[in-house]
Amino acid sequence: MKFPGRRQHKHYFPVEDKDPLTNQINRNSRLERSYIVGIDQTLVDIEAKVDNAFLEEFNLKRGMSQVIDDEVTHALYQRLKSEDLVDYEYAGGTIANTMHNYSVLADDRSVLLGVMSEDIKIGGYAYRFISNTSSRVDLNYLQPINGPIGRCFTLIDDTGERTFALNYGLINRLKPESIDEQLIAESSALVISSYLMRTEGEDTMTEAAIKAVECANEHGVPVVLTLGTKFLIEEDPKWWQDFVKKHVDILAMNEEEGLAISGFDDPLLAADAALDWVDLVICTAGAQGLFMAGYVDEEFKRATEHQLLPGKIPDFNRYEFSRAMRYKDCKNPIRAYTHTAPYMGGPESIKNTNGAGDGALSALLHDLCANVYHKLNVDNSSKHRQKALTYSSLSQISKYANRVSYEVLVQHSPRLSRGLPEREDSLEQAYWAL
Repeated sequence: MKFPGRRQHKHYFPVEDKDPLTNQINRNSRLERSYIVGIDQTLVDIEAKVDNAFLEEFNLKRGMSQVIDDEVTHALYQRLKSEDLVDYEYAGGTIANTMHNYSVLADDRSVLLGVMSEDIKIGGYAYRFISNTSSRVDLNYLQPINGPIGRCFTLIDDTGERTFALNYGLINRLKPESIDEQLIAESSALVISSYLMRTEGEDTMTEAAIKAVECANEHGVPVVLTLGTKFLIEEDPKWWQDFVKKHVDILAMNEEEGLAISGFDDPLLAADAALDWVDLVICTAGAQGLFMAGYVDEEFKRATEHQLLPGKIPDFNRYEFSRAMRYKDCKNPIRAYTHTAPYMGGPESIKNTNGAGDGALSALLHDLCANVYHKLNVDNSSKHRQKALTYSSLSQISKYANRVSYEVLVQHSPRLSRGLPEREDSLEQAYWAL
């Protein structure tokens, strides 16, 4: 596993230290590995530029998100292909994106649960999904289905307005019996999205997701939920609050989703409200940057060396140098917060916003999994005297997550093609200090 983030100073991560007597790495002691598991609706994102006449021909409402049937999907795709209108085709899905980005950043294993077409044809949707997913993502646990995976069309008109057409295919047919409980019980985290709870008819995805979540809860595996869309949360905020409080340990959201579930339009207050239900919160807030909130025991709190920041919670970043802990592991829990402004002030040109939150979450998962990995292999380290949830401080994780988001914003694909550069192109190396 690669160490998460960047540091200006040397960090102690001695899982592969050489023997002081022989000056060689001990090949006899096999390192124990950690991994994360994610459940998602497997789909392919297709982006194309069209005119209003094209939208009217397929009875698509401009600027809206709508579900289309298989017949319309086939005709739409063939028309886009025949007229060479397709700009990009990428493997999609918010959790699949997160698993891919995690594996690219960590250079380590993640496991994706979901469905995959049994009959895979070169150039087809299923083929594109697999070929655009990191080889470090374990797809061996996908459930085979006799039919298509999902397809999401993003149709952009001359004004830049985006119209979305979604065909679910059989993405919601993951069965509860396809959930490997031992796989989840031995993982470092289980990652899900709110979309998994929006199923109907013959769909079994929700039942499968609930089974996985209950298994993770039973074995003390952190459950990570990304809220996905404000529209789904707005339908029943109280249900989501209760679900999160009962089952979730880490909550990922943007400022709109934070407002939907908490009632607070200020991202800091939304994150603070979410601490009533979970142990750790990450909230991306567009041009405002990124906020995080978590718990730390009074004994292990670390005061910041940065300037104290004003906000709806005065001096809220006072303990941002603390490592996050679970509430139940704190004798005297206190709340800690941090904020990071957009890296380099944000990109000059934003090419894609769909995957920025997924990128930020993948960075947090990298740090969480690195902590488990380090504990498995260097259990006697003084670092683990504190029963922390993360390896790094809230401040460092926030910087790392923010930097990864920037990397996604400046490219068309929501998936990273490589990890962070070994050397930053800018001279802002001080960004990683402390």
